[in-house]
Amino acid sequence: MSSSAPAGNSDLKVGMAYDVGGRGDQSFNDAAAAGMDKAKAELGIETKDATAVNGENEAAREERLNQLVDAGYTNIIAVGFAYAASVGKVAKENPDVHFAIIDDASDASKGDNVAQLTFAEQEGSFLVGAAAALTTKEDHIGFVGGVNVPLIVKFEAGYEAGAKAVNPDIKIDSTYLTQPPDMSGFGDPAKGKTAAEGMFQGGADVVYHAAGGSGAGVFTAAKAAKGWAIGVDSDQAKTAEAGVQDVILTSMLKKVDVAVYDYLSKAAAGSPVSGNVIYDLKADGVGYSTTGDHLSADIIAKLDDYKAKIISGEITVPDTK
Repeated sequence: MSSSAPAGNSDLKVGMAYDVGGRGDQSFNDAAAAGMDKAKAELGIETKDATAVNGENEAAREERLNQLVDAGYTNIIAVGFAYAASVGKVAKENPDVHFAIIDDASDASKGDNVAQLTFAEQEGSFLVGAAAALTTKEDHIGFVGGVNVPLIVKFEAGYEAGAKAVNPDIKIDSTYLTQPPDMSGFGDPAKGKTAAEGMFQGGADVVYHAAGGSGAGVFTAAKAAKGWAIGVDSDQAKTAEAGVQDVILTSMLKKVDVAVYDYLSKAAAGSPVSGNVIYDLKADGVGYSTTGDHLSADIIAKLDDYKAKIISGEITVPDTK
């Protein structure tokens, strides 16, 4: 664990328990960290980082949360659905501590002192799926998921729906790097590279990843194949290694930083949040990036039309296959 002293006068002490990959994954965990860092700078909170390791069991996650409780942290944010059971248990045992969990709204984590921060990933993925279908020259695209769990299936389902809205006959390859309970698919760039290489070699020319740190390998494969990759969570054309940024067509923005900052700002104001809060297109909780100017004005206009139809309810995006 590492801690950082406050920059202002808030009494909040915030502990963040990361998912596999931790701070520095250029994706999901980094987005959560950015929200906490902004709150630290603007609200003057004290923070502590605690990172998961591949293959750990439930007891290890519980222990990480309990260490933060024992250290006097008033608000504890668990990054990722893997913490659901441990958040539910530790929150019930510590009713005076406020908890938030990202990407879980199950009964396992539910509690009076728990905020469940979730996203309409399928809606943002629909838009980048449409972008892929409008960009491909081969009518053949791909999807690489980190771990085959319902959360990542939401990304795949939305991506496929968006692509097929543009071209019902488009070919879409799909693969998952690991199966639960093996969560290493979120932190294995070598596996990401191998999976994407197979898709590019098979004729795909755009590959979207929802695989956390493994996405770095997807970008490397796209660069070698002279194809396109689509990033996830953060604007990865800004966060990925410099040598691959130019092959990132767009990124599906999942604004975990916004959710974390909103949660902490409300807590600092004395109005702690509990229950399920959903960040969808209407709430500007998901979207797509235009860094690099790879999407033409015509494509952006079409994506924004799809976005308006999703927000209005004219298009309902599936969240499962």
